[in-house]
Amino acid sequence: MDFDLSEEQQLLKDSIGSFLADTYDFESRRKIAAQPGGYSRDVWAKFAELGLLGLPFAEEDGGFGGGAVETMLVAESLGKYLVLEPYLATVILGGGVLKRASAAQKAEHIPAIADGSRTFALATTERHSRYDLNDVTTTAKKDGDAYVLDGEKSVVVNGGTADYLIVSARTGGQRRDKAGIGLFIVKGDAPGVSRRDSVTQDGTHAAEVTLSGVKVGADAVIGDPAGGLAILEAVADEAIAALCAEAVGAMSELTDVTVDYLKQRKQFGINIGSFQSLQHRAAEMFVALEQARSMAMFAAMTAATENPVERRALASAAKVQIGRSAKFIGQQAVQLHGGIGMTMEYKAGHYFKRLTMIDTLFGDADHHLSAVADYGKLVTAA
Repeated sequence: MDFDLSEEQQLLKDSIGSFLADTYDFESRRKIAAQPGGYSRDVWAKFAELGLLGLPFAEEDGGFGGGAVETMLVAESLGKYLVLEPYLATVILGGGVLKRASAAQKAEHIPAIADGSRTFALATTERHSRYDLNDVTTTAKKDGDAYVLDGEKSVVVNGGTADYLIVSARTGGQRRDKAGIGLFIVKGDAPGVSRRDSVTQDGTHAAEVTLSGVKVGADAVIGDPAGGLAILEAVADEAIAALCAEAVGAMSELTDVTVDYLKQRKQFGINIGSFQSLQHRAAEMFVALEQARSMAMFAAMTAATENPVERRALASAAKVQIGRSAKFIGQQAVQLHGGIGMTMEYKAGHYFKRLTMIDTLFGDADHHLSAVADYGKLVTAA
């Protein structure tokens, strides 16, 4: 297969890399993290200027017609610099749902995402649901042509400051039924919506969201009000591909930082990088990184697979390797750095924290290993 980038793709990679190299060093990141909501509106506006916020949307919807490979390139750069801006929440998750919305909904929201004036958050997780997208108790009851939403959503990435929420709610069926789940666009400051924002371990923000008698019109429903799970699963698989790429960017930088430290740190008057045992560990980090990179490419190339069962299995396979590589590289990096690798003032530990969070988003390695095994059983039975 040809893994070379096109001229346009290389230009995209170079432009975002150049911008982040000049803007997002570790000290700048610490200052950005202290801003309201935990990210920089100026950086977000620059993302819009560079075309990154409209990248994955079709041109007729106000975007630039990019695909999974372009998203992979952006996500890898975001991971390399530990970017805090809500690209995943707004463009990949919120935007991923909106790509499957009605023409009127696309026209209302996608151009506003692309120009940086509107942010989104996808509110699906509940306290009891863990990684199951269909485990929903939030309700959406019909009220004439409108719906009334009641329930609670947990750990909503960017949920505290997002202009709009896309909420999964049950229009019918029982708690874990796969049918009867709808998706609803809700203003972040709508009457009945309360949000409690907090900083997560990796420096990003997430919120606990409570919906109490929140009334939305029929125009807020995305697609079939009882068939939203298929959309959620497709968006989750696209998000996994983006997260895999982001993890590769973070692992690549963490490996480089560790190797550089081994070259500079001296013990008994000589560089510790000259110790063969440490060289072997650095080499093993590189192997784990390349395995993860291959699976991130695999995830990007298979994200659009039409068969949903096969697509989910392929995404799970990629997530397993990413989780294993991230854990190994993170642990090795901290151990090879020693005590400094665990301090808030040094970036190695921050990369490990982000990698740990990526592993848990949309299912950790163990969860996805089980999913791959289940798919294998289906294939064998067939």
